[in-house]
Amino acid sequence: MSTRDDAERCLRALAGDDAVLREDQWTAIDALVTGRRRALVVQRTGWGKSAVYFVATALLRAGGAGPTVIVSPLLALMRNQIVAAQRAGIRAVTVNSSNVGDWQLVYADVERGAVDVLLVSPERLNNPEFRDAVLPRLAASAGLLVVDEAHCISDWGHDFRPDYRRIRTLLADLPPRTPVLATTATANGRVVADVAEQLATGGEQTLVLRGALDRSSLHLAVLSLPGAAHRWAWLADHLRDLPGSGIVYCLTVAATDELASFLRSRGVEAAAYSGRTDDAERRAAEDDLLANRIKALVATSALGMGFDKPDLGFVVHLGAPQSPIAYYQQVGRAGRGVERAEVVLLPGAEDEAIWRYFASLGFPREEQVRQVLGVLGASGRPMSTAALEAHVDLRRTRLETMLKVLDVDGAVQRVTGGWTATGADWAYDAERYARVSADRAAEQQAMRDYATTDDCRMLFLRRQLDDPQVLDGTALPCGRCDRCTGRALPTSVTPESLAAASAALGRPGVEVEPRKLWPTGLSEVKGRIPASVQAESGRALGRLSDIGWGTRLRGLLAGPDAPVPDDVLRAVVAVLTGWGWQDRPTGVVVVPSRTRPQLVGSLGARLAEVGRLPLLGTLDLLRDVPPGAGRSNSAQRLRAVHGAFGVPPGTALDGRPLLLVDDLVDSGWTLTEATRVLREAGAGPVLPLVLAVDG
Repeated sequence: MSTRDDAERCLRALAGDDAVLREDQWTAIDALVTGRRRALVVQRTGWGKSAVYFVATALLRAGGAGPTVIVSPLLALMRNQIVAAQRAGIRAVTVNSSNVGDWQLVYADVERGAVDVLLVSPERLNNPEFRDAVLPRLAASAGLLVVDEAHCISDWGHDFRPDYRRIRTLLADLPPRTPVLATTATANGRVVADVAEQLATGGEQTLVLRGALDRSSLHLAVLSLPGAAHRWAWLADHLRDLPGSGIVYCLTVAATDELASFLRSRGVEAAAYSGRTDDAERRAAEDDLLANRIKALVATSALGMGFDKPDLGFVVHLGAPQSPIAYYQQVGRAGRGVERAEVVLLPGAEDEAIWRYFASLGFPREEQVRQVLGVLGASGRPMSTAALEAHVDLRRTRLETMLKVLDVDGAVQRVTGGWTATGADWAYDAERYARVSADRAAEQQAMRDYATTDDCRMLFLRRQLDDPQVLDGTALPCGRCDRCTGRALPTSVTPESLAAASAALGRPGVEVEPRKLWPTGLSEVKGRIPASVQAESGRALGRLSDIGWGTRLRGLLAGPDAPVPDDVLRAVVAVLTGWGWQDRPTGVVVVPSRTRPQLVGSLGARLAEVGRLPLLGTLDLLRDVPPGAGRSNSAQRLRAVHGAFGVPPGTALDGRPLLLVDDLVDSGWTLTEATRVLREAGAGPVLPLVLAVDG
């Protein structure tokens, strides 16, 4: 029997008796198994990229090769792959953050040859124990290395992950003629070239197999509605009309919870799914969607790459992703095993603000990077990310991303206990970072253009991904989207749903949790914040990222300083009315503001008037706190405001509960420090009230 016959037999075990290898699937499998080559497969979602590496694994293992190592980015993707492997008689296991207790057993099974496929996250590649003790043995014995969702390797890609760059080191450590497969559905020409070049480490040439990206089952449409309430109402009224069950993507975590709750209140079975969702709840939500027990899973991009439900009937986006490539990747979850799936984009005015926030998370300025390298170099010992926060004004997630890039570049190293500087020369590639930033801006413009194009929407997306058929001029309009067919989705919503949506979105009030621990890495304060100086649970009118009050608050805080508007005051009073506090405030104190003194001062004064409470005045500002100083991380923010406030002389606090008024909370340290000062001066419980939460 020929190798191709064996491959066809393996495929039927994996995908069913009627399955037949595509020519490019066979080309890739033959290159891996017979040629022991390195290959990059760029094919549309649902094409069968996983079949390539599972069939290749079966053939290589039958020939005596070691286990396949798959680098995979998401737990949901890993779980799908393990189930798929079992159908083909392949034993697949994983090591990730959700099964720490099983790691040693898994490693032992790999050592004795009882495992065919080991799935690891890219973050695991630079875990000191795994990197130093496990990875060298895996590299020496692996029969095949697979890099799934390989666009993550490239910082030109829409979902770049620095840990993926560690794969270049792994590639260099592989024995000669170890086959390597990289797969993705979402890579334009620049990303393909970048990934192919990285795979070629060690002189191995990369075989690139690119296919057309049209998906005949997808029916694309864009629906522009008057506002957020109309979009929510449309979902409540029309989701039931969409085929099967599906995904509603949101741009923020908060929106997933709020929209899922609203849909359930309108009789639509829905669950929320985000990076904040507990792992057990994620599994349950995935299972409910797979079994069609819910109509919609309301999710962030945390449910994205690799989630496999062949009969997924629709994907709706409440708000546009900032990249057409990311959009194509997410809509590709639909219609993989059905003839027709609906794909609907509901763009919103708030999308731009969310894009600007994500754009602000780019690679830090050179002086910030040099500052981190200097601190690490001077410390003489490993420093944790939390300890570094005390020395550089960067949010923790951004600081961690920067450290991972520096690690890949050889300037720092992750070790047990934190990070150390290597002392190696390192150059700040400002030109490259600027080009990446420009690319991101161009992608955002492309998403605006997608929403308004008069041409075929599928052809538009294929053009953005440098589809080879578009490049050679053979691609045709899809004939299915709303532009090709002239088919317009209904825009009508019932008065009942619109009223319910307006009420849900207009319902003011967000809880503001008090800080309970001082930041790590500061010498001034340590450990738990004493209960005697902690703030109580506070309230905000809304989040800046909200679809409802967020739009109004973003405009208010971005405009010139002025007294609080009447509609905002009425909403804040409604928040106070529904607070349900244990100790009703008997006085109002205002946090001093350099940028919006009229807004904050008038808010405090009018609340005191409405509540018939004494206005005790504004805290003294004992030293200047520049706007935004230290706002990027907890240690820097607390250092910026620590000792900056004082209680005006002669203010009688007398143990009374106080309402502490400010305009905006982001890190929470201004409110924490103001509360400490008030409590130490004799105040009773302090209840913070702000207009907006930045997040």
